[in-house]
Amino acid sequence: MLATVDRSTTLVDLPTVRRRRARAAAAPSPATAPASPGTTADVLRIIADPRTPTYVTVFAGGRRRYSYWRPIDPVTGAGGCYAALPTAECDELQASGRITLGEPVVDPNRTTYRVRTAARVPQAPARPAVAPERRRVA
Repeated sequence: MLATVDRSTTLVDLPTVRRRRARAAAAPSPATAPASPGTTADVLRIIADPRTPTYVTVFAGGRRRYSYWRPIDPVTGAGGCYAALPTAECDELQASGRITLGEPVVDPNRTTYRVRTAARVPQAPARPAVAPERRRVA
């Protein structure tokens, strides 16, 4: 806050160019945002996109952090950086077998894995197909 001293006991506030809101008040924390079914679908869509390499880093203390490379958006100019994914949704996708981890790259403080979608195995149909009955014509 800018202030000047007019008298020995009175401070006068000068206007500032703009007041900044606290980050906590600007947007809700992603950790407090409730998980929705759309969030898991969005995470799976990002991981499945070949233009966004996705990684999980497992730190020495056991903390896991999923992240991906966000390409530059030509319209907005945003991107060109790593962005975090919600850990709970990614762990859920891994537990259900929808994503897999690649070969580890080990550092003294962390291990990094490439994350990919699991290869889909064609499932057998629920009911066996019944061949149509053939009739002989005499």
